[in-house]
Amino acid sequence: MSKKGKVLVAMSGGIDSSVAAMLLHDEGYEVIGLTMKTWDYASSGGSRKTTGCCSLDDINDARQLAVEMGFHHIILDIREEFGDAIIDNFVDEYLAGRTPNPCVLCNTHIKWDALLRRADQLGCEFIATGHYAQVRQENGRHIISKGLDENKDQSYVLWGLSQESLARTMFPLGGFSKPEIRKMALDRGYEELSKKGESFEICFVPDNDYRGFLKRRVEGLEEKVNGGDFLNMDGNVIGKHQGYPFYTIGQRRGLEVAFGDPRYVIKINPESNTVVLGTKEDLNKKTVFVRNPNFIKYKDLKNEMEALSKIRYKDRGANSSISTTKDGRIKIEFFEDVQGVAPGQSAVFYEGNDLIGGGFIDKED
Repeated sequence: MSKKGKVLVAMSGGIDSSVAAMLLHDEGYEVIGLTMKTWDYASSGGSRKTTGCCSLDDINDARQLAVEMGFHHIILDIREEFGDAIIDNFVDEYLAGRTPNPCVLCNTHIKWDALLRRADQLGCEFIATGHYAQVRQENGRHIISKGLDENKDQSYVLWGLSQESLARTMFPLGGFSKPEIRKMALDRGYEELSKKGESFEICFVPDNDYRGFLKRRVEGLEEKVNGGDFLNMDGNVIGKHQGYPFYTIGQRRGLEVAFGDPRYVIKINPESNTVVLGTKEDLNKKTVFVRNPNFIKYKDLKNEMEALSKIRYKDRGANSSISTTKDGRIKIEFFEDVQGVAPGQSAVFYEGNDLIGGGFIDKED
């Protein structure tokens, strides 16, 4: 056994997780690669070879890399578990008029749990992923901070992890930029891997058409919701829509209603199958409530504090104050208006580069 210990590395077949495994192997860890089969991509149409997200080709790429580097590789089929927890929630959230965050749920409830269970079975002290984030121990807490590459930082999707999970987690890529990772792969002779593209879409919606996915998943959905009303901010009917689950907060394109000036989705009402449209200014909000919070840097939030809060993955963040409400939610008070606040998405709070915690954006009070 390596003096450094054994580490189970989540390998999707993409460049990031592959280089993470390479780095740990080079550092002297006893590496075991594990690829999770989460979805039957053949049923979705296409192998998605260039996306780097666990298609059959990607699974084969991960296995081939492990063989060439001389460490063990395992394929773990978690399709049933993934479908029950992630896909069902994805559908339920849209039917509730919210915009789901499947990657956060998958990390928190599926991937980390699956990795840690298998790590225990294999005698691995640590698990590792290819996320661009960093973790350290300080004041008795395991703290996530942003990855060095601000453009690739993925700490936003990790807010739901427990302290127990973080105690055994390694992020080998946290101190590198994406160009550096590509160069590492190229320098090791993996030219094709170094050119692999990014995967931005939801893994089980490979064509990025979530509306089509919902229609296929929920029998008779189109007939049940088609023909609902578009309302203006005063509650007056101004047109017909194709069904409330097929719209998201802030959406402007694809409304199929002409007004002479831009209109945006402001609110979604599943009970009445109505969608409220307004101007860009109507999207402005300063107060946001967050449910089911999880704290990373601190055990809890006893006092109001200032934080940089992000309301979506690619958001740069905005200055705010955060505090705990009597019902256990987090109240965010932004110092300036923010736009595109969508219930169901994650709101994440930072102190400098450190992740304070996060939660799911709740409906308006």
